[in-house]
Amino acid sequence: MKKINIALVDPPIAGHKFRGTGTYGEELFKALKKKEEVDISWVNYGSDIKEFDLVHYPYFDPFFLTLPIMKHKPTVVTVHDLIPLRFPDQFPKGIRGEIKWFIQKLSLGGAEVILTDSVASKNDIAKFTEIDKEKIKVVYLGVRNEFKVIKEGNILDKVRRKYSLPEKFLLHVGDVNYNKNISGMIKAFAKISQKYSDLYSILVGNGFIEDSPQLSQLINIISQLGVGDKIKRLGYIELLDLVGVYNLAQVYLQLSFAEGFGLPVLEAMASGCLVISSNTSSLPELVGEASLLVNPKNEEEIAKNIEIILTNKGERQELREKGIKRAKEFTWEKCAEETLEVYKSIL
Repeated sequence: MKKINIALVDPPIAGHKFRGTGTYGEELFKALKKKEEVDISWVNYGSDIKEFDLVHYPYFDPFFLTLPIMKHKPTVVTVHDLIPLRFPDQFPKGIRGEIKWFIQKLSLGGAEVILTDSVASKNDIAKFTEIDKEKIKVVYLGVRNEFKVIKEGNILDKVRRKYSLPEKFLLHVGDVNYNKNISGMIKAFAKISQKYSDLYSILVGNGFIEDSPQLSQLINIISQLGVGDKIKRLGYIELLDLVGVYNLAQVYLQLSFAEGFGLPVLEAMASGCLVISSNTSSLPELVGEASLLVNPKNEEEIAKNIEIILTNKGERQELREKGIKRAKEFTWEKCAEETLEVYKSIL
């Protein structure tokens, strides 16, 4: 049997490896590498692709040139989301960005199939590119096997000491981009912390320690609300330590205005952490009945739901069991299998 020779193109943008898009490329590659029908290789953007049967671009940015105009081989492109186009005031593209979006959109139309992470993203892609929905296929991402419930107290104690974590804390893992609604999350935390003085908030991700206008704005909000001593900002955390942090958290919060998928939500649920997420975009699609859903613009509602989880033991146990079960439905093996079916359908 002749193997399908696939080129997976390393995105020409630095920094993506530490985000969900980097995880996607890495885990998809590992899972496809196990398939007997496939011979898959990472190649640099712009490399010679003559020897390959099909080329897959696992990353797409509307305002950077991540795709070639000319397609010399059958092409698959993964578009994780088009969130900057949903919030144009918050992600201004300027004249150059406008030109690049025109080129990117034109180039995207030349792909045989567009993969995306959710039905919500599929609808956005069809809306903003006017590409036929038949050409856009939803393939859900997976959760790494490392994310699990840790029962060994000594492992958790070690993680708690390493990062000086408090006994009770809310957790968010991600970035400071507008769509993440970090300011709304902090305002809700400020409300609940008035009642629960022993509760803290932990923010994980490079965006929370690297200088940016968004971070400066966030620090100002934290200062105005007077909760600076209750919020701990951590940078990037190694994978195994992150599993421990999820296990130690009381609640994981994903209060985004929009998400293409939301990998940290799955990671939290797989680790037995209770999740409160927005009732918008892809998040209800992802969590099913395994999360409390809230209006991300309603801080009172968010605070009220945090209190439900903190005080209702029955609710906690039920949500925890549902979350662990739900997370098991999303595997990288399944993602690779469905992606391989797309490759076969093209060839």
